[in-house]
Amino acid sequence: MRKSISILVLCIMILSAAVSVAGLMGQEKGPLSEFQSIHGETVELYGKGLYKYDSVSVAAQGRAADFVTLFFAIPLLAASYVLAKKGSLRASLMLTGTLGYFLYTYMSYTFLWMYNPLFILYVALMSMSFFAFTLCMVGFNLQTTAAAFRERLPVRFLGGFQYFVGTMIGLHWLGKIAPTLSGNTVPVGLEHYTTLVIQGMDLGFVVPVAFLSGTLLMRRHPFGYILSTVMIFKGVTMLASITAMIVNMVLNGVTVSMVELILFPGITFLAIGCMVVLLKNIKPENVDGSGEIA
Repeated sequence: MRKSISILVLCIMILSAAVSVAGLMGQEKGPLSEFQSIHGETVELYGKGLYKYDSVSVAAQGRAADFVTLFFAIPLLAASYVLAKKGSLRASLMLTGTLGYFLYTYMSYTFLWMYNPLFILYVALMSMSFFAFTLCMVGFNLQTTAAAFRERLPVRFLGGFQYFVGTMIGLHWLGKIAPTLSGNTVPVGLEHYTTLVIQGMDLGFVVPVAFLSGTLLMRRHPFGYILSTVMIFKGVTMLASITAMIVNMVLNGVTVSMVELILFPGITFLAIGCMVVLLKNIKPENVDGSGEIA
């Protein structure tokens, strides 16, 4: 299983680096074009580079995500992988959370972005991230991992943070969807895309898992320690990417709501604080080389 994870992580680093560079290149200035969606909305297309058929909004998000992946997520994946191979529990948890970032990111590229020549690479990265993430998750020893955390770990604070994140994201996206339930309107920001992919992923996976992991942690269930740590590590990388997306959207003249401008950067800083608290409350590691606390 370790060999499989090693191969998958190496492939993810190489392919995601190539995909990110491709997304950031070829940005020579060209005329913006407009597209009339089937809902009658006039959409301004980016018109250049890999994302030329995407809207200005989604292209700005894609380029920001490519930047964060290339200069933050890939180095973090490499560092956590090297340390995890030496048996570090902290690194193993960070590796799993970072793989969660890659899974979420390339799921969105596969299902949301307009078709481009790198589609098959997006699918490959999504698949490899899923299997690497799954293998890492099932590789943890529940009892050993739970015992590695100090008793003073503030489980109510960390569990409450996850409740807060799940609630805020859920309410934000439901507020976007609710006005369309009558069937007479479409969500703001749908543009020329077919459906709300990110909102579907968040409401279907991120929000329920946030509540589940928060509940398990507050009950001090062994799996709660693993799931919460992975969720928070994944949250730091993902929220950093979302914050970069929002900044790039503003720089490209895309209208962003004040809620998004305040919510996501604010949660990012809270997630970083939670990550620090988690790391400080893992006992000093005495590793026997097997990847478990001796």
